[in-house]
Amino acid sequence: MNPKVDWYFEKAKKWQEELIKLRTIALDCGLNEELKWGCPCYTHKGNNIVLIHAFKDYCAYLFFKGALLKDTKGILVQQTENVQAARQIRLTNIRDIIDMEPVLKAYIHQAIEVEKAGLKVTFKKTKEFNMPAEFEVKLKKMPALKKAFCALTPGRQRGYLLYFSSAKQSKTREDRIEKYMKQILDGRGLDD
Repeated sequence: MNPKVDWYFEKAKKWQEELIKLRTIALDCGLNEELKWGCPCYTHKGNNIVLIHAFKDYCAYLFFKGALLKDTKGILVQQTENVQAARQIRLTNIRDIIDMEPVLKAYIHQAIEVEKAGLKVTFKKTKEFNMPAEFEVKLKKMPALKKAFCALTPGRQRGYLLYFSSAKQSKTREDRIEKYMKQILDGRGLDD
């Protein structure tokens, strides 16, 4: 147990018992405990394996390379269609966690083996993501914007494409594009 992580479990109100049990299970698997992204993160030889987090309706294990796990029990959940690597196991009560402990440990051990084997998730290329028509028009009209966008890292490009595409109305997409043009021209990502 890492004392720097204790506060996470102490502050938990709704899922405290469940989160503490998930912590014990992860530590029983020989993982190191760290605090990353404000959540307990369990690593093997410096590589992220699983994260514990709590939401309103459930608490969860988030496997960083969950897409590579064999989901023999059909319990891994892809949070949204745009999440490529991570998968969750969602839990809603202590009884389920206790009953599923052997399965949870098996998934953790499988995730450790994936990491030991050096397996990598194959990510979709940026060109495979939806390019909103409004952004395409803007890139054609402004060569400097196109050049700046192409110079961004693939992750930053995907961030913009996902954000622009998620708007349902064309006007909203146009507004978002206008708002972030300077940031793109400055070589910065959506959240920089």
